Amino acid sequence: MAETLSSSTVSTKLHRIATLAKEISGRVLTTLAHHIDVPFLQEAYRRTRKDGAVGVDGQTAESYAEHLEENLTTLLDRFKSGTYHAPPVRRAYIPKVGSSTGRPIGVPTFEDKVLQRAVAMVMEAVYEQDFLDCSYGFRPKRSPHQALDAIWHTLMEMHGGWIIKIDIQQCFDTVLHSHLRSFLDQRIRDGVLRRTIDKWLKAGVLEDGRRTHPETGTPQGSGISPLLMNVFLHQVLDLWIEQMVKPHCEGRIALYRFADDALIVCATERDARRIRATLPKRCAKYGLTLHPEKTRLVPFERPTDRPQRPGTQQRTPAGTFDLLGFTHYWGRSRQGYWAVMRKTASARFTRSLRRIAEWCREHRHYPVAWQHEQLVPKLRGYFAYYAITGNLRTVQAFRFAVERVWRKWLNRRSQRQGMDWGKFDRVRHRYPLPAVRVVRLPVVS
Repeated sequence: MAETLSSSTVSTKLHRIATLAKEISGRVLTTLAHHIDVPFLQEAYRRTRKDGAVGVDGQTAESYAEHLEENLTTLLDRFKSGTYHAPPVRRAYIPKVGSSTGRPIGVPTFEDKVLQRAVAMVMEAVYEQDFLDCSYGFRPKRSPHQALDAIWHTLMEMHGGWIIKIDIQQCFDTVLHSHLRSFLDQRIRDGVLRRTIDKWLKAGVLEDGRRTHPETGTPQGSGISPLLMNVFLHQVLDLWIEQMVKPHCEGRIALYRFADDALIVCATERDARRIRATLPKRCAKYGLTLHPEKTRLVPFERPTDRPQRPGTQQRTPAGTFDLLGFTHYWGRSRQGYWAVMRKTASARFTRSLRRIAEWCREHRHYPVAWQHEQLVPKLRGYFAYYAITGNLRTVQAFRFAVERVWRKWLNRRSQRQGMDWGKFDRVRHRYPLPAVRVVRLPVVS
């Protein structure tokens, strides 16, 4: 009951902040930290993931919860008085396609995660009034599926066009703090919040026992980083396209951004080439660098069945592009119309299957019933994301590949070959993997 009351009180506060930010749109807010109190931190604690990796102090969520009220009270006192000390983040690496070392992330301490969540909640209430509809990443009530739907509808309405696929090299690691601070100055100048954010930016990284202090970047993995990245790219990309690029284009253009993944849809080739030529200069102005190979211009006009007129210029064949784990391409719908289709990107398919294969290998000696219990949610999570209209065949192929991998490692539980397909048929009859169901169904017009 107390938890419900706390959540309701915090929701009321956030609504007030959002209303105020909307009423004085474009003006600076100087007093926000007073909204953060112990009930606010309790809600931030409730929203903080409890099973994440531990930080440099080794403290787990369970140990922090043993004296939760006391810990949150002292945390609030240190936060408000300015005596809060931001510990360094622990460097870890997660697998990344095309990288032998993986993607670097920073793991804060659990207490840091709670305070970052609280500060992010306040700032999010403000910036949600400013962010444009083209931004989808790490925002409340927005998802990759919504971004995919918006892109699909735009491409269908425009009959395709020219795509600028934007790839910023190490975006989170190269954000210039000076520019980030100047962007924050335009909206939030609360001393307590800004002082705490500066401490996080200067906290440093601990790796192999050595502490470094990068002069750029905001570590992936921290609760505040996605919001800071959205603030940064809102200024660098979103507003630039909306206010400075669109008025000078001859055709329709649309930007879609999910964190640091972005693409621009242009109705004309001329607009696309002009924007593509200007993008590196715009990014360089704020310390960002476009990947020379992954940032590319893709012709994506809808194919035509009409015969080519004599003397007319040959139309460039439509290409494909990858975004948010899907390859986008033109194909025929069941009704015979040309439509934008999506299928699982080959790199994502391979990576996901490799992860499950490694898991099956590591746990092959565990009871079959336990393995099945663990595999089912893994597959359901995969289906919930990738089983969209037009991608059913690829997802079914993934399910079949998982079955083959599972049988392979069950067959290697001992030196004797004991899991042929006949025996495995009995296993999967008793422990069936979930069926593939389409979770989204956009209408082809």
